[in-house]
Amino acid sequence: MRYFIITKRHITVALSLILGFTVITVSIFSYQALAASSKRLLPIYCVEDKGEKTVALSFDAAWGNEDTGELISILGKYKIKATFFVVGSWVDKYPESVKQLSDAGHEIHNHSNSHPHMPQLSVSQMTDELNACNEKISAITGKKPILFRAPYGDYNNTMLETVTNNGMYTIQWDIDSRDWKEEYTTDMIVKGVSDNVKSGSIVLFHNAAKNTPKALPIILERLIADGYSFKLISEMIYKDNYEIIHDGTQVKKDG
Repeated sequence: MRYFIITKRHITVALSLILGFTVITVSIFSYQALAASSKRLLPIYCVEDKGEKTVALSFDAAWGNEDTGELISILGKYKIKATFFVVGSWVDKYPESVKQLSDAGHEIHNHSNSHPHMPQLSVSQMTDELNACNEKISAITGKKPILFRAPYGDYNNTMLETVTNNGMYTIQWDIDSRDWKEEYTTDMIVKGVSDNVKSGSIVLFHNAAKNTPKALPIILERLIADGYSFKLISEMIYKDNYEIIHDGTQVKKDG
């Protein structure tokens, strides 16, 4: 019969191995938990190509109001509906324009109440910005906004989670017309949009931008000639059972 003598050294080695295994295991789980909690969230930049060759036009309204009526007229001529993201303070100044947009069939959604950098605010302050703007829009249109566009396109995980927790979808864009740039000519705006748009794109324009009324009809005619149709953003996006992949494209989950 063979006997094994367990010495103090054996016990020390065994304990060291157990401790080492425990530390490694805890470290792995801690890393996984940290990775999950620090996963970068994304807003909706565009929607997957559904084989329909559709595009959504969006306009941000935060400051002036020089051309809102002209934009309504241009879109009306082509029988196209667009999505307008308006700031609460803009609604205060131009309630008649909000009503005109809504009466013309365009959808009005939330661009914050005072146009702050949202990631710099607390969750409570973010929520106040959302609610205040929603209330102002609803009072005029009778419809509660479900879409939100962050001022300056500035977002972080906390902001995206706050918007979601308030029952709204955060909308970015994949095509920037750059109409807000003073040096951008009509031709530059037209080329930038027409050459880069794809099915499922969300295009960013602004009201009160110098060359947008000149560029818009040209862009619309080119897209129509190329076989595109136009949808409101709320019609184009998925409302459930979706994910947003690495480039901001919203795609339908399988099953």
